[in-house]
Amino acid sequence: MVLLLPGRCAPTLLHASKMHRVLMGARPRLAAAARTISSDVEYRPIRSVLCANRGEIAIRVFRACTELGIRSVAVYSEQDKMHMHRQKADESYLVGKGLPPVQAYLNIPEIMRVARENDVDAVHPGYGFLSERSDFAQACHDAGIRFIGPSPRVVQQMGDKVAARQAAIDAEVPIVPGTPGPVTTSDEAMQFCLKHGLPVIFKAAYGGGGRGMRVVKKMEEVEEMFQRASSEAEAAFGNGAMFIEKFIERPRHIEVQILGDKAGNVVHLYERDCSVQRRHQKVVEIAPAPNLDLKVRNKMTEHAVRLAKSVGYENAGTVEFLVDESGNFYFIEVNARLQVEHTVTEEITGIDLVQSQIRIAEGMTLPELGMKQETIKPQGYAIQCRVTTEDPAKNFQPDTGRIEVFRSGEGMGIRLDGASAFAGALISPYYDSLLVKVIAHAGDLQASSAKMNRALREFRVRGVKTNIPFLLNVLENQKFLNGTVDTYFIDEHPQLFQFMPSRNRAQKLLNYLGTVLVNGPSTPLATGLKPAEIKPHVPEVPMGIDPPKGFRDVLLNDGPEGFARAIRAHKGLLLTDTTLRDAHQSLLATRVRTHDLLKISPFVAYSSLGPALLSVENWGGATFDVALRFLHECPWERLEDMRKLLPNVPFQMLLRGANAVGYTNYPDNVVYKFCELSVKSGMDIFRVFDSLNYLPNLILGMDAVGKAGGVVEAAISYTGDVSDPTRTKYDLNYYLKLSDELVKAGTHILCIKDMAGLLKPRAAKMLVSALRDRHPDIPLHIHTHDTSGAGVASLLACANAGADVVDVAVDSMSGMTSQPSMGALVASLQGSELDTGLDLKHVSEYSAYWEQTRTLYAPFECATTMKSGNADVYINEIPGGQYTNLQFQAYSLGLGDFFEDVKHAYREANLLLGDIIKVTPSSKVVGDLAQFMVQNKLTAKEVEEKAEELSFPKSVVEFLQGYIGTPYGGFPEPFRSKVLKALPRVEGRPGASLPMLDLGKLKEELTEKFGRVSDKDVMSAALYPEVCDEYFDFRHKFGPVDKLDTRIFLTGPKVGEEFEVTIEKGKTLGVKTLAMAEDLTPNGEREVFFELNGQLRSVFIKDKEAVKELHIHPKAVKSIKGQVGAPMPGSVIDIRVEVGDRVEKGAALVVLSAMKMEMVVQSPVAGVVKSLDITKGMKLEGEDLLMTIE
Repeated sequence: MVLLLPGRCAPTLLHASKMHRVLMGARPRLAAAARTISSDVEYRPIRSVLCANRGEIAIRVFRACTELGIRSVAVYSEQDKMHMHRQKADESYLVGKGLPPVQAYLNIPEIMRVARENDVDAVHPGYGFLSERSDFAQACHDAGIRFIGPSPRVVQQMGDKVAARQAAIDAEVPIVPGTPGPVTTSDEAMQFCLKHGLPVIFKAAYGGGGRGMRVVKKMEEVEEMFQRASSEAEAAFGNGAMFIEKFIERPRHIEVQILGDKAGNVVHLYERDCSVQRRHQKVVEIAPAPNLDLKVRNKMTEHAVRLAKSVGYENAGTVEFLVDESGNFYFIEVNARLQVEHTVTEEITGIDLVQSQIRIAEGMTLPELGMKQETIKPQGYAIQCRVTTEDPAKNFQPDTGRIEVFRSGEGMGIRLDGASAFAGALISPYYDSLLVKVIAHAGDLQASSAKMNRALREFRVRGVKTNIPFLLNVLENQKFLNGTVDTYFIDEHPQLFQFMPSRNRAQKLLNYLGTVLVNGPSTPLATGLKPAEIKPHVPEVPMGIDPPKGFRDVLLNDGPEGFARAIRAHKGLLLTDTTLRDAHQSLLATRVRTHDLLKISPFVAYSSLGPALLSVENWGGATFDVALRFLHECPWERLEDMRKLLPNVPFQMLLRGANAVGYTNYPDNVVYKFCELSVKSGMDIFRVFDSLNYLPNLILGMDAVGKAGGVVEAAISYTGDVSDPTRTKYDLNYYLKLSDELVKAGTHILCIKDMAGLLKPRAAKMLVSALRDRHPDIPLHIHTHDTSGAGVASLLACANAGADVVDVAVDSMSGMTSQPSMGALVASLQGSELDTGLDLKHVSEYSAYWEQTRTLYAPFECATTMKSGNADVYINEIPGGQYTNLQFQAYSLGLGDFFEDVKHAYREANLLLGDIIKVTPSSKVVGDLAQFMVQNKLTAKEVEEKAEELSFPKSVVEFLQGYIGTPYGGFPEPFRSKVLKALPRVEGRPGASLPMLDLGKLKEELTEKFGRVSDKDVMSAALYPEVCDEYFDFRHKFGPVDKLDTRIFLTGPKVGEEFEVTIEKGKTLGVKTLAMAEDLTPNGEREVFFELNGQLRSVFIKDKEAVKELHIHPKAVKSIKGQVGAPMPGSVIDIRVEVGDRVEKGAALVVLSAMKMEMVVQSPVAGVVKSLDITKGMKLEGEDLLMTIE
């Protein structure tokens, strides 16, 4: 390299790095004295550079300026006043006040004013915006300010696609057939297409970057595509003219980087492969192009240099080519500016392109910069990935919002060029969606891909969607790794769009906590009591050894029949522990969470409970509804997680016959599939019952369990009093006949389900003795409640009469409407022939855990209203679980003082309905009628007399119609006929007439609405469709709330409180609540501040009360089929329909524009437009409601 310093007679040879230092030190003298140089190009140093751009390219320019000792000047729009690029510059100035966001950066007069007023020597245009506008280059020239780029003439020539083509032809560079000039109407476009045939490509005549570009393959699409492309070009470049050319099938997109100086020297810096494209926008770039034949490379670079020299090109530019499968290449265009992907060229050549641009603008020549073609050699391979705020799962829709979390991937061989990539940054819909460019450099393509893969996996971006999952799929594709991609790569590899969704658990949990702090509990609290501030003590268990063998081992080894034989052969009394389900259903409204169940499960497995218990009841019944609706957790996950921690004890559940675990009848295939999935998830024993003891419903459930491989425990729901000869409807003979049918149907175990605690000790002895005599080989299992206080006595009577198994709850969760006390029964039988084998010490430890844990559920505590058991249950016959629920409901309805009336009315309602079996859902029918009577102050007689004119609760009407089966003894007449009048009746088993549910179709619908769902999710939705929709939405929004401690889950943390959340094994979050903002944002949000693992985090939560006073645009509700939401944030530029229009599925409804991309929103359904919630020009957020279609 030759540099002539003032005062020197002979050239001094300097190394490039030394030359830089000399230039820096010599800058003042060089500015004062003209330099004598052989090229006769005047050297004029640049002291200040304004970048007429924004974002990462502006920062890239400023960094180059800083390294060269040059003052940097930024311009910014009103929307960019908080953007990073203005902070990276030495000075920054507002432009375009009052203008639309993009127009601010296209305002040449104002940018030039800023440059003149602030003594700017040169302007760097970056890329996009004004970078290829010759009038901007000319404005700089006219103002005496250097334009860091080609001359205005060359910018105009290369920016004009027609002139550029002619220049290529003149330079004997191969071209693709195309229009001779810009096309401005769709009629001209149609004429070209008719003449040359399809496919063709429309390209913006006055800009690039993929904007205003469309490929057309069908004649009927020409007009629409032209309008969309032209509109995009108009928005991006200020001119909607199009250039049309023949579309080359299966090409590679390869571009050559060139540098030219003012002395006419031009070099190439080799090529880049930009074939990985989406919508003609580059996604991943590689340098050099892999597997490119050396002869093709040499010829292509030679043509690029020749074209540049022929037009007098100076500064940086790119000559773009399409290369077909035979190695033929065709000139596309010249980008007379720096490219987004210039970084990969810098990495493989070691040449700083931006500094080179500035040096050339100063007057340095390429030889003086040490750039001779023979000395420029590529080293290794570099890859650039453009990380954008686009959602690849939604066709790359731009996403906007606040970046809540940002953590980048770094390390050896990784370079990051970004601008908006930091926590708290706001991604607006006004500009390009680029977040950060990640560049990897290594010795070969595979090694470079591995570095890039590792870096992208280190990224954590929360608050906005990114294309990182898609980029990772590209990097792991074998065709990409082999370097054999073309521009069809993305279109032909649909597997690139198969993503494992990011769970984003930590941020979602913070959103949940913030929501509870701002808006109160997400689970309605039944009382004013607060959860205790306590961490229950969990008894220790041995580590590193397997738990002792238990009855589940018997079941797994011998099957259901062998299991039943083992029960009969057992000498002592066996126990089923209901603490994990029915006990807390009765005492705590089923609100106990998986979190607390899992904590104690290992103790049950390892203590004397594990080998001694026949089973634990932990599932079914109300568990499903409450888990999904109120606890916001998956019941299937509860079952599977408990199974892992409690492997030696059989699990037992309640199955409501043909009602499965719901409150209505389901198609038969749903019940069968439910049982199949339950067994696969770890369930063992199914207590099958029917709320009316209706045999057809019972037998269907039994058959479903048997076919699934479960243990069938057919249950007879008990009511009345077999010891009272005056109670003749449900006498001993009734139960014996029913037991005969169930044994005949193949039950493994026979159960008496005394859901109200009506089985007195004498009646227990009579019933169990009779059943034992009748069925000597069938195990007998007794379930009762302790509402009257006689439960332990009744169970002892059952045991002495020949029962094999009885249900108990641990002491602190027993009594009242729960089951009798485990400890009391264990102690009563110690040392006898019926000894349970449980260690009373272990029972005590187990009870202590639940005594503490129960205080966490104080808001649902039945003891708030129920202070003791009550023998009046023998009169009103209210089931245990329902007793506490009715009491809560009575208080919530303002009938707390009338609960005695409710109990009295319950008895009357039962008799009105024909003295029926009362268990869910039939018990709900009686309860609803009882409360209806109390609220309306009706006696039983008045109800009968006015039955034809009263509006009864829905459950009562459906019961009388026969929707839950036929009660023993039939329906009460004429009461039934009076209530139903002309309403239809159901004959026979209700579910028999229901069509099979298409579970595959349901899964498709759920996947479309909520993304990836499991077969168990589908089953939950089949049972509880509306509840599940809400649960899936909640799960997506708030994540694994089941991992939170119960107090935190229910009422949220206190300000200043520190706590931990273990989201999975080995991953624990440390959270501290810092503060909540008093002021609202314009959208009605409050900012809540946390520390997460020592880092500051904040979330914005809509204040539901405050929002009522603000006008906030409504959101589309996913579960409402006809509501159409905005698929991306943006502006409404066209509305294609009006209220009352009939539309077909797929019809164009609205055109949105965001980040310079236009999108046509299509109708998801066929129907009539009921309402429009938008106007033209309106700015929208994602999911804002556009319209409703019926």
